[in-house]
Amino acid sequence: MSPLLLGHMIDSHKVQKLLYAALEEQKAFLVDFQISPGNVIQVLVDTLEGISLEGITAISRGIEHNLDREEADFELQVSSPGVGSPLQVREQYLQNIGRDLKVKMEDGSKHEGELIAFEDDQLSLQWSERVPKEVGKGKVTVKKDVKLNLQEIKEARVQVRFN
Repeated sequence: MSPLLLGHMIDSHKVQKLLYAALEEQKAFLVDFQISPGNVIQVLVDTLEGISLEGITAISRGIEHNLDREEADFELQVSSPGVGSPLQVREQYLQNIGRDLKVKMEDGSKHEGELIAFEDDQLSLQWSERVPKEVGKGKVTVKKDVKLNLQEIKEARVQVRFN
């Protein structure tokens, strides 16, 4: 390979155009995209149902087969977010309704509970808590909930439970 090829930066606009066409074809959404030095293209994708290996392969081919390695050499990595990765885009909140989340807010507060709804950039978490009875001794279990604005969330992760 000629040293000239190694110095060429890959055309990020072309890569993005190919990526969005492939995402649309697979009915998938983009979680993250970057091109690192050395033309390493990293793409994180998913679908609301959870993307299949076939879907990832199709997106990878949609990009790779339309780029010319003679123009600029590159490495392409297409994958889905790992279990326990922070949620990065709105679609991931929709995808995880019914799952337990651990949320850190910009103000330092923390919340943990089941994601029961996500709309208008607001998520609703619900959890059970033991509280003292209003009358008499002992405790009673009550459902608590909180609404959180997406813009105020520093990090949200799905809590993986092994039963």
